[in-house]
Amino acid sequence: MKEEKVNENAAEIGEKVLGPGLRDLMDKHKVIGEVRGLGVFWALDLVKDRATREPLAPYGGTSPAMAELVAECKKRYLLPFTNFNRMHIVPPATVTETEAKEGLAIVDEVFGIIDAHYTGA
Repeated sequence: MKEEKVNENAAEIGEKVLGPGLRDLMDKHKVIGEVRGLGVFWALDLVKDRATREPLAPYGGTSPAMAELVAECKKRYLLPFTNFNRMHIVPPATVTETEAKEGLAIVDEVFGIIDAHYTGA
């Protein structure tokens, strides 16, 4: 890992690609209530309403919206990591910039569909 600079790659991808890309997606898709992360480990809190922070799925459960999110990702050969109302974006630490951008494009497309579940203003 040291020779191949895996940790450095993970930090750079997070700083230059994933962080900015996910924040841009939050600006575009209201269903994304919060973006947080570091390196190649990120979390998106998905909400029905940003003002009330009502989650897209209840704590300890799921929802039709989250089921649709998972199904739409899988249709595009992206394996989602979800938990309640969160989607985690966690590519391997060896991910390339091109691969990370491809993943973000898929997530953008899927959120274009999931936005229909947003009920806020």
